[in-house]
Amino acid sequence: MREFRYAAIRAQKWDSEVVGLIAAIYKEAGKQELYLRQRPEGMEKLIEIAKIQSTEASNAIEGIVTTSTRIRQLVEEKTTPRNRDEQEIAGYRDALNVIHENFDVIPITRNYILQLHKILYSHMNNPMAGQTKSVQNYISATYPDGHTETLFTPLAPFETPEALDCICAEYNRAIGNLEVEPLILIPIFIHDFLCIHPFNAGNGRMSRLLTTLLLYRSGFYVGKYISLEAKIAKNKDLYYDALRQSQTGWHDGKEDAIPFIKYLLGVILSAYRDFEGRFSLVEKKQSAFEMVSQATLHKIGRFTKQDIRELCPSLSISSVEGALRKLVASGELVREGSGKSTRYYRIN
Repeated sequence: MREFRYAAIRAQKWDSEVVGLIAAIYKEAGKQELYLRQRPEGMEKLIEIAKIQSTEASNAIEGIVTTSTRIRQLVEEKTTPRNRDEQEIAGYRDALNVIHENFDVIPITRNYILQLHKILYSHMNNPMAGQTKSVQNYISATYPDGHTETLFTPLAPFETPEALDCICAEYNRAIGNLEVEPLILIPIFIHDFLCIHPFNAGNGRMSRLLTTLLLYRSGFYVGKYISLEAKIAKNKDLYYDALRQSQTGWHDGKEDAIPFIKYLLGVILSAYRDFEGRFSLVEKKQSAFEMVSQATLHKIGRFTKQDIRELCPSLSISSVEGALRKLVASGELVREGSGKSTRYYRIN
């Protein structure tokens, strides 16, 4: 099994893009703290929306879906799961709630990671819930012509428990001794976790839950208000491409994790910048029309109704559509195309 030595990371030189991303995240995190001090009330709506979006998006990445209405009901615990997909969605909801409410008392150890995995499958009869993998797994891609190609072979099952112990111990040591910048160390830990691929199933969702947990424990709370999972789902090809680039040479300890580090830092920064826009929209009580009108001011060039809905997640799709129709009728927006190809743009 390869070695993990996170303390050695501090000697690495980082390019201007990585340094710039880290500086920008700290700046945005400071602004968020100021906003929350000024207006702590009213944030519950953002938290509720982020939970729904995170639960929906993280499961959708893995092909686990249900209707938007059912997602909302499941996250708000107003219904019970009807099928296997909804059981997995309910499990993610429960694990995310545990992290939201208890992140400061959840140590980064193999035992606690296994407990979170058990919660993830708590609504299903999965004998491997809370246990590391029993068979070798593979990261594969299926191409349009039907053939499947193995992109990466994770660690063998017998190596997995020790590897999890190692990355947790190294992470805790490096963080505890302030040896490595957390915004560098968190992506590296998550990348190693994904390369180990410690479970028979649920590795992707667990990696996203752990990302939220590690960020919270280091004082970066943006995922509480803006869904990181939704950001990843929107451009999941970039996620898989960054992971693929960073996996080469991993078994020999010769990987270049920079593509994955840059990708994850970009997601975090984008979420912080979205928070500022969302905060301004919920800060004042506005009608649906006023919210959508304000949201369009944040867009440059062409945009879709889904782009606006992401800025106004408290509104239903019908409310967004109605407001857009009024803005087109008033001459503030121009509509072009039809159906899924419909786009809008401002004329002043």
